[in-house]
Amino acid sequence: MAGRYHGAFHLFAEVRVLIAPEQFFAFLAAALLITVSPGPDNLMVLGVGMSRGRRQGMAFGLGCALGCLSHTVLAALGVSALIKASPLAFGGLKLAGGLYLVWLGIGALRSRGGARVDGSALPDESLGKLFAKGLFANSINPKVVLFFLSFLPQFVVAERGGASWQTAQLGLIFTAQACLLFGLLGYFSGAVGAWLNRRPRAGLWLDRVAGTIFVGLGVRLIVAR
Repeated sequence: MAGRYHGAFHLFAEVRVLIAPEQFFAFLAAALLITVSPGPDNLMVLGVGMSRGRRQGMAFGLGCALGCLSHTVLAALGVSALIKASPLAFGGLKLAGGLYLVWLGIGALRSRGGARVDGSALPDESLGKLFAKGLFANSINPKVVLFFLSFLPQFVVAERGGASWQTAQLGLIFTAQACLLFGLLGYFSGAVGAWLNRRPRAGLWLDRVAGTIFVGLGVRLIVAR
C-alpha cells in the first residue's frame, strides 16, 4: 500500500513540473520555423486545399498535425525509460539525435528549393475521410518518429525532473502550433500555393533557415556533453 501511495505521489510531483519560459519560447521559435519550411506535410495540405477547397485542406492539415500526438507519447515514454535505465543511455540518445539533426540540416542547406504545390483536380472525399487520411499518414511516418525522438529531448532539462512530462508538454506545444499553421495553410491554400509557385526561391530560403536551425541545434546537442 505504501508503495502505491509513493508511486502516485511521484507521478503527481512529475506532472507538476512545468517547462520554464525560456524552454517554451526557444522551442516554439524553432518549431514554428521548422513547420513553415516546405516539406511533404505542408505541401500536401496546400495541394489538398488548392484542389478541393479550404475546408478540405483544413481537415487534412488538422489530421496531419494531430498525428504528432502519437509521436509525443512514444518520445515521452522513450525518454523516461532511458533516464530511469541509465543517464549514459540518455546522453547517447541526445548525441544520436544531434547527429541526426545535423544530417537533416545539411540536407536542407543543400536543397535547391523550387518547391511547387500540385493543385490539380482530385476526387472528392468527405472531411472526415481527409482528416483520417492526414492523421494516419503522419502517425505511421517513421521519419516523423525519428524527428520527435531527436528534436524533443534536447529541450528537456533532466535536472529539473519530470523528463517524460517535459517531453509531453513540448510535444503538445508542437502539435498545437502545427494545428494552427496547417489550419491557416488549408484556409489560405489557394493564395499561398500560387505565391509559392510564383516564387520558388522563397522555398529555397525557408529551407536555408530550417537547415541552419537543424545544424545549430544538432551541434549544440553534440558539444553539450
